Amino acid sequence: MPINENEVTWVKPPRMGLLERLYLPAIAQGLQTTLKHMFGKKVTQQFPEERPKLPPNYRGVHRLNRDEQGRVKCVACYMCSTACPARCIDIVAAPSPWPDREKYPEVFVIDELRCIYCGMCEQACPCDAIELTSLFDLTGLSREEMMFDKEKLLSVFDQTATKGEDPIRTKSGKLSIASEPNV
Repeated sequence: MPINENEVTWVKPPRMGLLERLYLPAIAQGLQTTLKHMFGKKVTQQFPEERPKLPPNYRGVHRLNRDEQGRVKCVACYMCSTACPARCIDIVAAPSPWPDREKYPEVFVIDELRCIYCGMCEQACPCDAIELTSLFDLTGLSREEMMFDKEKLLSVFDQTATKGEDPIRTKSGKLSIASEPNV
C-alpha cells in the first residue's frame, strides 16, 4: 500500500550563516575549552614521584597473615576459595604438623590477574588469615609472576606488617570477623 502524499513531510536542510561557514563559533568554543584547562585546577598526579593517598577501604594485593608464632594463620578450610566469585584461589590442604589445628595449606595460590578484588575472601575467612592490603602497584612480565603462592603472600605480610601503614580491616572477635558489627 503506497503512502499518501499528505502524510509525507519534507525536511529541508538547515542553511548555514556567514559565521557558521567561517567556523568562528567553533573556534571560539575550542579556545574557551583550552583556556579553561590551562588556568583551571590541575588534577594530574605525577605517579612515581607523588604517591596517591588511598582511602582506608582500598583493596589491593592479598596477603596471608601469620600467627603469633610466625606460622601461616590459614587452616585450609576452603571458605575463601568457595566465596570467591572469580575462582582465583587454589588451596591444597595437608595434615598439620602443629597440634592446635587439623590441617594447613600445603599449597595456596591466588591468580592476581583473575582476581576482581571484591574482598569476599577476606570476609569469608573464619580465622582472619587472608587480607587485602593497600599495595596497588602490582606488576609482572608474565602470567606466572602474577600467580602469588604461599611464600609470596607471606612475604607481602612481612613487607606490610613492618611498615605499619596498612590499615587492618579485620579484627578478631570471639567468632572472628563474623562477630564484628558492619561499619
